[in-house]
Amino acid sequence: MNTETLAAPVHKPKPKWLRVKLPTGKKYTELRSLVDKYDLHTICTSGSCPNMGECWSEGTATFMILGNVCTRSCGFCGVKTGRPDTLDWEEPEKVARSIKLMKIKHAVITSVDRDDLKDMGSIMWAETVKAIRRMNPDTTLETLIPDFQGNERNIDRIVEVAPEVVSHNMETVKRLTREVRIQAQYERSLGVLKYLKEQGIRRTKSGIMLGLGETEDEVIQSLKDLREADVDVVTIGQYLQPSKKHLAVKQFITPDQFKKYETIGLEMGFRHVESSALVRSSYKAQKHLN
Repeated sequence: MNTETLAAPVHKPKPKWLRVKLPTGKKYTELRSLVDKYDLHTICTSGSCPNMGECWSEGTATFMILGNVCTRSCGFCGVKTGRPDTLDWEEPEKVARSIKLMKIKHAVITSVDRDDLKDMGSIMWAETVKAIRRMNPDTTLETLIPDFQGNERNIDRIVEVAPEVVSHNMETVKRLTREVRIQAQYERSLGVLKYLKEQGIRRTKSGIMLGLGETEDEVIQSLKDLREADVDVVTIGQYLQPSKKHLAVKQFITPDQFKKYETIGLEMGFRHVESSALVRSSYKAQKHLN
């Protein structure tokens, strides 16, 4: 049994490959201006995503629904944990209008976990997708969904509105799941991904973070598990500690190691693998459609 404590303090300087270029370009400047003018909410800005400039320049942005307070307290995540506010049933229209104003070609929608709700937020999810489709018929969609505690009726609401891509992140390897994700279950997440494909979702996707103490063999096993669940696309990136209260970084993974995982994943049969230090779930998301 591994008794090493994940949260043990580690004070390592960030390597040079984690340096981020400042976002530039005409498209980025236009979107930045719209976000500021209309107070639009994207994970890109609130999460200080290192790839914001690149994604916005390609017409892709990520929006978060169901509020900004999560009912879970995952050790890696910077989202506030606590008792969420009541639902804003105007939110679907607000998100759809934001996408229209920003002229987004491909939108990624994600959310906090809402275990406090009977439907776990799945109805709001479906209404948001419908509103986006009504107002932005040419915009393609990826939904990065929670596990809905594995409840098939809630998952079916996503299936019924048929986003082009449905994603659910494993986040870490099996051994570390209990400590990294706390209320989540490794097998349950795999089951959600498998169920989505069985119900006819054309493109499924998942992502994992590295640097939390996992071994190479464990990463490869996670990739095998995802392929067995018929997942099409996988993203692999470096975990970065949001604050001193969160899990510490155990290791900075080298570019060569990320490349190795990309090669292994493609050889396993994934249609697409994004694997590098600054990769996040929605990185190059539009390319994952085909």
